Amino acid sequence: MDLTYPPEAEEFRVEIRAWLEENLPAGWFDDGFEMSDDERKQFNADWPQKLFEGGWICATWPTEYGGKGLTTMQGVALAEEFARAKAPMRGDFFGDTLVGPTLLQWGTEEQKQEFLPGILKGQTSWCQGFSEPNSGSDLASLTTTAVLDGDEWVINGQKVWTTQGHHADFCFLLTRTDPDAKKHAGISYLLVPMKQDGVEVRGITQPDGTAEFCEVFFDNARCPKDNVVGGVNNGWKVANSTLAFERGQSATTGYRRFEEEFRLMRAAAEANGAIDDPVIRQRLTAYYTKIQILRINGLRNLTSAVTGKKDMGTAALGATNKMFWSEMHKAAMELALDVWGAESMLIDTGPESGSWPGAGRDTRRAGYPVSSMMSAFFFSRSETIWGGTSQIQRNIVGERVLGLPKEPKPPSQ
Repeated sequence: MDLTYPPEAEEFRVEIRAWLEENLPAGWFDDGFEMSDDERKQFNADWPQKLFEGGWICATWPTEYGGKGLTTMQGVALAEEFARAKAPMRGDFFGDTLVGPTLLQWGTEEQKQEFLPGILKGQTSWCQGFSEPNSGSDLASLTTTAVLDGDEWVINGQKVWTTQGHHADFCFLLTRTDPDAKKHAGISYLLVPMKQDGVEVRGITQPDGTAEFCEVFFDNARCPKDNVVGGVNNGWKVANSTLAFERGQSATTGYRRFEEEFRLMRAAAEANGAIDDPVIRQRLTAYYTKIQILRINGLRNLTSAVTGKKDMGTAALGATNKMFWSEMHKAAMELALDVWGAESMLIDTGPESGSWPGAGRDTRRAGYPVSSMMSAFFFSRSETIWGGTSQIQRNIVGERVLGLPKEPKPPSQ
């Protein structure tokens, strides 16, 4: 691996850092900086517009679609500086990380012109309508239907675990449009307005009191005929592109939130004496080691992307990455509980509870007794499920990387 960055990337890094220092709230870079709930709410409301004015949302997109047309290494420098500053880098994750790139790859020119500007401005909120109550890992068995009625699709069915469905303006939805085709071949990828009478969203309350995971019911909901991405009955291929974007991690920034968690855990262990337990020390060391493995593997993937050289090793890394970090994090959050011990059950666990990475994903119920650290623990359980369960990831590695026989199908009834 060549760990040096080209001059244009380093020059761009200086520009990004200067912009962040000028536009983030006063005191942001000071030790112990915190915002009140009202200040955080106002910051979250104002930040997407600042990002848009700076041109940082989807800056790697082509200039003809509103991006800056950054090189790969400039994009890496951009992500690194935002991560180093702990500054939000996007307006809407589902928009600019999932459906936006999918539209760039599969969308018609009309779809790009209609939907990409709202993503770039951080003005349109999206959700993902893939999983169903009986179609999770076996996604191709989905039963939500879309039937063409003149110039509109009429949609009926149910989706579940639809993150941010209660806020979304649009849903990128997998539906069955040909009931007579083989299950993978009869699916289409639709862009469906959420603010209509035929769509009902119900939040599913989680153990930490959040309800950002939702179930969505479609009862004769409608969307325009032209809102099919990638062609009718080609949704399975389009969806796999979206899932590839979801399963990816930023090459040189994905490990940073785990390093911050490690810092907080180590500081707590030193403060309360847990560091004197040799098993705790060993588990902390193992977590730090895996974080560095994640960092190095990210650099390997970056090298492969920049040089265009792909081999069996980088293919295996891509297939195992999501499974590796999600299972690592699940074990790490179990370690966090052991470091804090009974104190884990307190509303405010540790002096830096509010700065715990990932805290405040959504508004918790007022007075609900869970700390930011405990909220992160609960969320880590879901990370081995969304974007492809660890079990499915193991099948992918076994069959596509190691060349093992496919999992046998159950005998037909």
